[in-house]
Amino acid sequence: MLGLTQGITEFAPVSSSGHLILVPWLFGWSILNDPELNKTFDVALHIGTLAGAVAYFRRDLARYLIAWGRSIAARRIATTDERLAWALVLGTIPGAVAGAVFEGYIADHLGAPWLIAVMLAVFGVLLYVVDRVASQRRALEDLSVRDGTVLGVAQALALQPGVSRSGVTITAGRAMGLDRASAARFSFLLSLPIIAGAGLFKGVDVVRSGLPSGMAAPFAFGTIASAISGFLVIWFLLAYLRRRDFAVFMWYRLAVAVVVLVVIALGIRPASGL
Repeated sequence: MLGLTQGITEFAPVSSSGHLILVPWLFGWSILNDPELNKTFDVALHIGTLAGAVAYFRRDLARYLIAWGRSIAARRIATTDERLAWALVLGTIPGAVAGAVFEGYIADHLGAPWLIAVMLAVFGVLLYVVDRVASQRRALEDLSVRDGTVLGVAQALALQPGVSRSGVTITAGRAMGLDRASAARFSFLLSLPIIAGAGLFKGVDVVRSGLPSGMAAPFAFGTIASAISGFLVIWFLLAYLRRRDFAVFMWYRLAVAVVVLVVIALGIRPASGL
């Protein structure tokens, strides 16, 4: 369940971090209050999502890595691929820095279900409104290095559960005039170093301490589920956004927010998430 949740919501603009808190919270699963188990599954799900995304974007990644190396060797940016490679590299920095500095605070203080519900609603409406008013005059190849950096700053906002990494970067991309598919494609590519970094950062501790007893099979199933579902969601979204807008995602986010707030108001689950 958590593997599918991660794979489906990591790239859909609905917040994977928010869903990975809300799903155990709604069902009362003990993983929410077990730091070691939580960290173990976090690593499994990040590895799986990364594997699925790398499989899908393998040609893009190879092309941009080669272009980046060529640009460094020549000490100049001469081609579109080199410019996009630098946009991705520089766009990764804000999120990486913010994650390193604020991850502990966010995990301890900003993961309450009521706050996630508010973020889901606010940023879902923002995505839809920006998409409706923005033009689609630019393609992926028109992105500058500065644009990549700005999108990286937007990505850093997604450390708050409920915002959505893909959602906020797509919103920023649409505000720049990128067409929907281009905004989504750059957003997905930009997320890969952050996903890899998060998995590596937490994975070091898991390797040192080892998997909790009896968790090898769930770890494997979670990884496989997130990899397959992540791959399929990327494929679906890039095709879907060539023809359709983000209305369905806004309505979904609003519906989840309402459900969470009603569950809290009725006293079924605690607002704090504990």
